[in-house]
Amino acid sequence: MLIRPYRASDQKALLTLANQVHGAGYLDKPKLEDYLRRGLAAGLNASFVAYLEGKLVGYRLSFSAEHWKADEWCNPQLWPVAASKMAYFKSVAVDPRVQGQGIGSRLLQASIEVLQQQGAEAGLAHLWMQSPGNSAVRYFTKAGGRLLAVHQDKWLALSLQSSGYDCPVCGKECHCTAAEMVLEFP
Repeated sequence: MLIRPYRASDQKALLTLANQVHGAGYLDKPKLEDYLRRGLAAGLNASFVAYLEGKLVGYRLSFSAEHWKADEWCNPQLWPVAASKMAYFKSVAVDPRVQGQGIGSRLLQASIEVLQQQGAEAGLAHLWMQSPGNSAVRYFTKAGGRLLAVHQDKWLALSLQSSGYDCPVCGKECHCTAAEMVLEFP
């Protein structure tokens, strides 16, 4: 297993995996490029990919502290650190054929190490509670994540945009729930 920072050469495989796991229209080239810029700080990249036998099997996109803004789905008053020290875990996916092998955890740990070097003290995530077996929340909790709030219809606006996002559970009108969770860094 090779875990390394994202490179431009990973783009096509990452987009394919993201849209396979999260649903058609979840991620496109302009979004990916924006997300990757948000993970760069202090000359370091906080977004990682995982390869197994030469095939991309996982990714973790993370935003550096101060490279993202809290929105209506965030509760900064519940955060254990100042907003200027809070990173954001934007997206993760692991190929369903290799899930359960610790790839997501290894990607998370790689991002945490870089985010700490960039100056972050904690990371926030909005986790998809309808993931199979609620695996997203389980894996983040196992890593030390703590639930702050639950948000109904978190991805509804995204699914109704003209570009469209087809939720793998709800289809074109997503009513999935997000768990707002925080992970304090050691």
